[in-house]
Amino acid sequence: MTSPLPTAGIWKRFATMIYEAILLLAVLFIADYLFIALTHNKLPKASLQIYLVGVMAIYFVWFWMRGQSLAMKTWHIYVVKVNGDKLDMQTALKRFAFSWLIGITQLWALFDRDGQFLHDRLAGTRLVSKSHLLKD
Repeated sequence: MTSPLPTAGIWKRFATMIYEAILLLAVLFIADYLFIALTHNKLPKASLQIYLVGVMAIYFVWFWMRGQSLAMKTWHIYVVKVNGDKLDMQTALKRFAFSWLIGITQLWALFDRDGQFLHDRLAGTRLVSKSHLLKD
């Protein structure tokens, strides 16, 4: 079933991803510094990795539940459910989990009938360009 909501352009979505990576790097840098400062680097490396994945999950889920991350605001892109509703926590967590299919999810967009990324297709979400498509 094709959604009536227009998917944001692929190049705009790729630009958003690049900008998001830069912002996320800063967030992870601060989170890493805090973790090491508070634990004095005495915990196993796996705890730091789990912590950083948790920080990323909180960052994305919090922003996606509000419709946009910081990079999405810059490029005027909104993340919504396929029906236009805002994301709930479960949907945002699903989108985060599926987004770890790095590489294949972006290539999928080249062949998808709606130009969707695979993680959006699997999570039941969509990136759109118009703010009036969000339901209150």
